[in-house]
Amino acid sequence: MPDIQESVCAVIHKDIVDEVKESIPREDETSRLASFFKVFGDETRLKILWAIDRHEMCVCDLAALLGMTKSAVSHQLRLLREENLVRTRRDGKVIFYQLSDSHVTQVFEKSVEHIEEK
Repeated sequence: MPDIQESVCAVIHKDIVDEVKESIPREDETSRLASFFKVFGDETRLKILWAIDRHEMCVCDLAALLGMTKSAVSHQLRLLREENLVRTRRDGKVIFYQLSDSHVTQVFEKSVEHIEEK
């Protein structure tokens, strides 16, 4: 087993290390960013995001589309709302869901574009 001292590298490009060190986000920011990306780690939530990226939809339509219960879809939508990825619009008694803003749309669509590259 190598000595711990052997595994530590000496700084070769101190100016670069110092510059990057200054720009690294605070721990609370990295924690929020990690939570943001964890939401994308679930296939059901990704399907919901995919659907409402195409068109705003209500819970019942999403449930029918995904073959899930209204309760299960509502649970996933709650998680998406907590991360500010979706927003709602009320029309009478019906609540429609859509992506919260252009940033979310860009992150989602660029991610899809990336995995479709060959």
